[in-house]
Amino acid sequence: GRDAGGAASGRPATAATPAASRPRVVFLGDSLPAGLGLSQAQSYPSLIAERLDRDGAGVEVVNAGISGDTAAGGRRRMTWALEGDVRVLVLGLGANDGLRGTPVASMKENLQAIIRDAKSRGITVLLLGMEAAPNFGPEYTAAFRAAFRDLAREEEVAFVPFFLEGVAGVPALNQPDGLHPNAGGAARVADVVWQALEPIVDEAVAR
Repeated sequence: GRDAGGAASGRPATAATPAASRPRVVFLGDSLPAGLGLSQAQSYPSLIAERLDRDGAGVEVVNAGISGDTAAGGRRRMTWALEGDVRVLVLGLGANDGLRGTPVASMKENLQAIIRDAKSRGITVLLLGMEAAPNFGPEYTAAFRAAFRDLAREEEVAFVPFFLEGVAGVPALNQPDGLHPNAGGAARVADVVWQALEPIVDEAVAR
């Protein structure tokens, strides 16, 4: 519940603990976690934060999603994004790299640097796989998809192969631009990410 518990009961104070000192789950990404075109409460990190609160996880969710961001941009703001007691990093970058046709090797290098930086700080990483638009041809699309799978294997991090599964390409779950989930789509994304994230948070917070 919302009671603090407190030291006297032998349980850590969770809900009454100032948010800044709580263990953090950081969503580093682009317009997808930022919830472009949605209210803040409708973004999928906010929906996941609600579930964590209901579970009494005692964590602070930090939405570090910036519209238009790329893997290179995320790498540049790692110091800011990982302030505080960060236990879990949900890494959801690459969509804009795919839209722009960024060389896959460059994107992968930047994502790998982010993962290694987080791991060096003792942070557990959940990598969200992305798909490239077909504009740049089948070879690019295949290499793009493989980059995420290979990173997850090489760096031994938890992995959601395609976190827009069941949402991408479904008009009823996207805004008119066809790229950004609407409220229903964001709820579906939250479900997909939550399945992978819940056990990770439980373990990371128990450390």
